[in-house]
Amino acid sequence: MTTIPVRAGSMTAPAPARESAWARAVRFEATVEGGVKTLLERWSIAVLRVALGLVFLVFGLLKFVPGLSPIEALVMRTWHSLSFGIVTGYSAMAITAAMESLVGILLIAGVFQRFALALLALTFVGILSPLVFFTGDLFTPGPTLTAQYILKDVVLVAAAMVVASRALRAAPSRS
Repeated sequence: MTTIPVRAGSMTAPAPARESAWARAVRFEATVEGGVKTLLERWSIAVLRVALGLVFLVFGLLKFVPGLSPIEALVMRTWHSLSFGIVTGYSAMAITAAMESLVGILLIAGVFQRFALALLALTFVGILSPLVFFTGDLFTPGPTLTAQYILKDVVLVAAAMVVASRALRAAPSRS
């Protein structure tokens, strides 16, 4: 093996290989995807919390006005069943309206989140209980429009679980 002496500066670095259009497109897509992921990680749960709050605020406010909510009769029947006849009529609507509106306001404002989520969980008991109490009325033989209205609330439960995953504290470590 022979060695060839080289003068300083006589050797130049080889020119970099030209990147293909496909490789540039893949790199650009990865950059965009990373940016979208960062954006979603930062804002998606906050947006979901506000959207969930808006849904509950609007539907809660509707219940304050007699005859305006399409499920007024169902709310009254449900409260009658849940309270063993103690809460009936407009008081059932007012309690439901107050609970839903308060949950909505707290979720939108982003304050007292753990309290809002606990109240929301209690609200979900009332929202979903007609499926147990009035199954025969809601499924004749397929789901009625009211049953479908109630069943779509499963999506709201899932949304509340995602919001809770951010709002609740971690369990203490056992050291």
